Amino acid sequence: MTRLSVVLLLAVLASALYLVHTQYESRRLYVELEKAMAQSRKIEADNERLQVEKRTQATPLRVEKLARDRLQMRTTTPAITQYVTYADGAAPKGAARE
Repeated sequence: MTRLSVVLLLAVLASALYLVHTQYESRRLYVELEKAMAQSRKIEADNERLQVEKRTQATPLRVEKLARDRLQMRTTTPAITQYVTYADGAAPKGAARE
């Protein structure tokens, strides 16, 4: 009977230790999951902010201003338009002739 009691006591102790270990792992994984979810929310907020910033930077008025200031571009007028015409027989293959 004492041998059976010792075996049962060891089984109960092993079970208790396993339960404590499982609870510890569960809490550790839960904390890790919460950290990952917080990081995900931060990344989503950054992504949304960057999307808004991208839309702000790509407005037609801003693009036109950058084209004028940095690239010294200007709007076309008939006075500065050059028309390209093909000499007879000089049209590239597949080009329609008039």
